[in-house]
Amino acid sequence: MYAHATIAAILAVVPAVFAAPAPQMDDAPQPSSFGPDSQISYQPQSTAGPDYPVVVNENGYTSAPTHGPYSGTPTTTGAENGPTTLAASIPALPPNPTATYYNAAGKPLNPFPAPYTPKGGLGTNGTEPRYMVNSDFDFESIALGLYQEWIELDLFHDGLARFSQAEFEEAGLTAEDMSLINFMANQESGHATLLTNMLGEAAPKQCVYDYPYTTVREWLDFNQRVTRWGESGVWGFINHLDSREVGQLLSQSIATEARQQQIFRQMSGLPPMDVWFENGWPQSWGWTMLAPYISYCPANTTRLAWQNFPVLHILNNANINRFSPNDTAPDGSESAGRRVSDPSKSTLPSGSCLNVTAPGYGCGPAIAHNRSEPLSFPGKLVSLQWDAPGQAVGPNNSYVTSTSAGAPKFVAWSQQLNLTYSPLVTTGTGKGYTYQPEGFVYGDDGVINGTMAVLLTDLDLFVTPFNVSMLNPHVVALGLYMAG
Repeated sequence: MYAHATIAAILAVVPAVFAAPAPQMDDAPQPSSFGPDSQISYQPQSTAGPDYPVVVNENGYTSAPTHGPYSGTPTTTGAENGPTTLAASIPALPPNPTATYYNAAGKPLNPFPAPYTPKGGLGTNGTEPRYMVNSDFDFESIALGLYQEWIELDLFHDGLARFSQAEFEEAGLTAEDMSLINFMANQESGHATLLTNMLGEAAPKQCVYDYPYTTVREWLDFNQRVTRWGESGVWGFINHLDSREVGQLLSQSIATEARQQQIFRQMSGLPPMDVWFENGWPQSWGWTMLAPYISYCPANTTRLAWQNFPVLHILNNANINRFSPNDTAPDGSESAGRRVSDPSKSTLPSGSCLNVTAPGYGCGPAIAHNRSEPLSFPGKLVSLQWDAPGQAVGPNNSYVTSTSAGAPKFVAWSQQLNLTYSPLVTTGTGKGYTYQPEGFVYGDDGVINGTMAVLLTDLDLFVTPFNVSMLNPHVVALGLYMAG
C-alpha cells in the first residue's frame, strides 16, 4: 500500500535574469549596508591554506592545484547553533485562521489602493526595497545558496581545465559546447556576487573541492546532479524567506540554474524535461548532498546550521551510460564512488550507449532522446544500503551526519508536487529493498521521473510542498535516485 500526497501548488519560475541592484547606502554607513565595493571580483577568493599552499591558473580560472579529500584535523565540529534551542521539533498546527480568502465570482472584492492595483500582495505598498537577508532563517538559507554557487563556479571551470578538447569530442561535444559551459561557469560568478551582497561581510568564501569524476561523461553526469540540488534546494525555501526582496532576486538566479540542469541533462544524453513540475527540497537535504564534495575551506569561513543526514546508497541506481540501464550491476559497483551524488561510471567493458546510433538506445549529447528502455519503472526492485550516523563530512571534515529518527520503515520518493511512500523491507543491518511505486500527479504525468531525492523514514508522514521540512525529524538517510 502506498501513501500518495499531492497538492496543486505551483512555484513560478521567473525567466528573466538582470544585474543585481546594488544595496542602498545611507549617508552614515551601517553594518547592514554594503555598496558596490563589496562585490566579489571575477577571480574568486584564494583558498590557500596549510594543506593547500598555493593556487594555480587553469585556463584563465584561479583554482586549487588539487581536488581531493581533506587530510588535516578539524578545529571545530558540528553544525552552527543558536544561543539555545527551544524545542526538539516544530509542532504541527492547524491551517492559518486568516487564510480564508475565496473568490467564487472572479470579481475583485475589495477597494483598489491605486488604479489597476488589486488589494493584497506583499511588498506592494510603496516601501523602498531592501535587498538584504532579514532573519537567521534568511541568512542560513542564502549562505547555503552561496556555498552552492561557489562549487558550481569551480566545478564548471574544472572540467574545462581538466579535460582536453579531444576528450570532449570523444564524448560528443564540440568547441561550441565547451564555450556554452564556460558561459555557464561565468554565470556563477554573477550569482555568487549577488548572494554575497545580500549576506554582507559574513558571506562564506570559496573553498577547495573533492570531485568524483575521471571522464567528461562522468563530469557531465555529476553536473546534472549538482544543478538538481542547486535548483530543488532553492525551490524548497524561497517562499519561506522573510525578505521578499531577497526571494525576488534569488528566483531570477535560480531560473538560470534550471536552464543549466536541463543543458547538462541534454549533454549527458538524458531527456531535458521529464516532469511537469520541479520538486522543492528543505535546506538540510541540499546541504547533505553538497557537503561531502567540499574538502577544505579557509579559516573563519561562515559555518551553516543545517543538518547532514546519513547517506542512502541506491545500489542498482540506473547507469545512464548503458543502452540497457537496468542491466546496471546490483551491488553499487557502477557508481564512481560511495558519496551521495557520485555519477555513474562511464567506462564500461560492454553495454555503453554513447556511440549507439539505433533509435531509442543511444545516449550521446542531443536536444532530446526517447529511450526504448527507461532508466527505471514502477515495480522495479530497488536495492538499498545506508550509513550509520556519526560520519565526518563537509569542509575540513568538520560536520557530522546525524538523525533523530527511529528504525526505518518507509522509503519516501520526493518528486514534482508529491511525496510518495513505499514500504521498506529490511534484510540486515543497514540493508534492505523496496519497489518503485506507481502514481500520477495529473493525467498521465508519472510522479517518479528525473533526478530526484529518495529518503528512508520511520513514519509515512503526510507533507506537501510548502511544509516538507516537517519530515526532517523522521529522516534516517537521504539518497539521489536516477529515475529518468
